[in-house]
Amino acid sequence: MSSIKKLSLVLSMVWKASKTYFTVLILNSFVFSGQIMANVILPKFLIDELGGEKDIKRLVWFVMAIVLSNVLFAFLKKLFSRLLDVEQERISWGIEKQFADKIMSVEYKNLEDPHFLDLKERATFAMYNQGVVNSLVTNAVSFLNEIFTVAGLVAIMLSLSWILVVSLTATIGLSVLIQASFSKYQRKFYQELIPVNRKYGYYINLTFETLIQKECRLYEMQDMLGDTLTEYNREINRWFGKFNRRMGLAMGLFQVVVVLQTMLAYGFVSSHTLSGGIGIGSLTMYVSSAVSFSSSVLAMGTAVVEITLMLGYLTPLAELMKVPDEVRISGNAVLDKVKTIEFKNVSFAYPKTEKKVLDNVSFIINDGEKISIVGLNGAGKSTVVKLICRLYHPDSGKILINGRDIFEYEHSSYLRELAAVFQDFRLFNFTICENITCKDAGKDREKVIELIDKVGMSDKIKSLKQGIDSRFGKEYDEEGVEFSGGQSQKIAIARALYKNASLVILDEPTSALDPIAEAEIYENFNSLVGDKTALYISHRMSSSVFCDRILVISDGKTEAFGTHRELMQNEEGTYYKLFTSQAKNYKYTTEKVHNI
Repeated sequence: MSSIKKLSLVLSMVWKASKTYFTVLILNSFVFSGQIMANVILPKFLIDELGGEKDIKRLVWFVMAIVLSNVLFAFLKKLFSRLLDVEQERISWGIEKQFADKIMSVEYKNLEDPHFLDLKERATFAMYNQGVVNSLVTNAVSFLNEIFTVAGLVAIMLSLSWILVVSLTATIGLSVLIQASFSKYQRKFYQELIPVNRKYGYYINLTFETLIQKECRLYEMQDMLGDTLTEYNREINRWFGKFNRRMGLAMGLFQVVVVLQTMLAYGFVSSHTLSGGIGIGSLTMYVSSAVSFSSSVLAMGTAVVEITLMLGYLTPLAELMKVPDEVRISGNAVLDKVKTIEFKNVSFAYPKTEKKVLDNVSFIINDGEKISIVGLNGAGKSTVVKLICRLYHPDSGKILINGRDIFEYEHSSYLRELAAVFQDFRLFNFTICENITCKDAGKDREKVIELIDKVGMSDKIKSLKQGIDSRFGKEYDEEGVEFSGGQSQKIAIARALYKNASLVILDEPTSALDPIAEAEIYENFNSLVGDKTALYISHRMSSSVFCDRILVISDGKTEAFGTHRELMQNEEGTYYKLFTSQAKNYKYTTEKVHNI
């Protein structure tokens, strides 16, 4: 993507985040250049008066004009600077929001694509670690300020000689080349440093992780982590040693050019003064103009270089924002209730892979059935769930709900009838009530309390000071509550039941529960789900006994679909082997305990 396109994209994001910013930016630029112009022009009249008639009244007016103009401009600069700070903060939050919205709007397959995840990581690193958006906005402010200033100063110096303007521009161009060369090196340096920095960041963040502290202490990993951090820190310091030497050379050359610019300005203007071409007042004006011109053009060039540099850093963000949003293929049919689910010769392979996770899978689930989906790891169980949830599209075949292709249903009505507890579910830093309702905590409180009681969390919630209004997690609330894995899972199940969907999907629903809690969930399952259709994915074969039928998937194919009794008659089948294997372990453990 070209720099122009990236700049256009960023400007559109800034415009979306804060339209007021551009108005404030232009007004601030007028104030910035106005103060410089006032301090260049007004002293000329004061000095000419001091060297001429020395009229006290005019002298007082000139002094007052200089003082009052500076007071006014200082006030306006402070005012607009504060307004810019506010707007820049709004821009930062606005762009972060757009970034988050983008992640939530791309196709789900991208979120499991290593290339996209790496792109997201690099975009996040640029935004938060390098602060490129803020730097880009700041340099844009500087650039616009200097453009207005340079335009005014050029007009003043041209009244003396165009040669002065050209000569100063040539030396300034040399300064910009030095700056550009170093900035190019700087960009390459930070790009090459990213892999080392990411490794260091991973390990330093690892030491802050609460979840690893038990292992860290138990296995005395402090020295290993500390040594690893020290080694990466040394490597980063070696990199910055080279960087600082290169920067020192560039800054040295830069200062030499600055001295040349100053000598040129004073020499040229002084020669015109000595020849009688201009007076002392004009000398101060032209010298001040030349010095300010050099400073402004250099600042403008530096801003351009920095903007170009930041646009380079923003490449990952620009590429990510250009990733197409999810195109929701849906019809106009309204789904009122899930009655039947049919997979009809469905095949599917994950993007950028050739192996079929599901290969010509077919089965039918009837209204109100409780179905257990079993199989070895990688058999395709969770993929079935993702396809039903329309997170992916089948490569071939069809998935039918009530005899109609699932993509013929209107999107919102379809999702209304689905509720799921995924294996990697999350509770959020909201109240317990909000975690269950996924909306305003003031609604359906009685229903929430009823569901909490059904999943066996009533006593725990009643023991909390704020009950269902207690906030989950302590990241933002010292009085927040932390749940065990099993307790969190019960809240997630309550969330699924609250939705009152006609299809409930539980992907490894009891993996974090102890055996007693697991038994309670299964024993109460019929009362929890009622007449809803339910799909289980579980590695514990004991859960299958409570289901109407069991779907066995092996190597991406439908191996069997029947009741527990039917499947146990096939001793060569996957289900029989899995069930008897787990039963033997339970039996062996039970006998061993009794023999102690």
